[in-house]
Amino acid sequence: MVKTAVIRILSSKNNTIMTATDLSGAETLAWKSGGTVVDTDREEGKPYAAMQAAVKLAEELKNKGVERIVIKIRAPGGNKSKTPGPGAQAAVRMLARSGLKIVKIEDVTPLPTDSMRKKGGRRGRRV
Repeated sequence: MVKTAVIRILSSKNNTIMTATDLSGAETLAWKSGGTVVDTDREEGKPYAAMQAAVKLAEELKNKGVERIVIKIRAPGGNKSKTPGPGAQAAVRMLARSGLKIVKIEDVTPLPTDSMRKKGGRRGRRV
């Protein structure tokens, strides 16, 4: 039987976090983030950090016998940014090159059905 994993990519402006689980989502097989790969905080959200994290995640999954993956990309969503950060595309590209077969790529960003109040109060954030 071919082992399949679900990779959930949370990509914001500041970081890219990848979690690989089994199909049910109950058991975490591996996880990596941009912060585990680079030293400085400002580099965590960059495509390079996401690429390196994706390579390490793919190696870890191959060692556990995973051959097929389902990718779910998520932006912060809600009343925050609805577009994934710069690391999402780079991570997907590296996962595709790693030799794992991609079954499906989907966007699972939460969208508000009614407006929520943004953080910062009535007059916004005062600097």
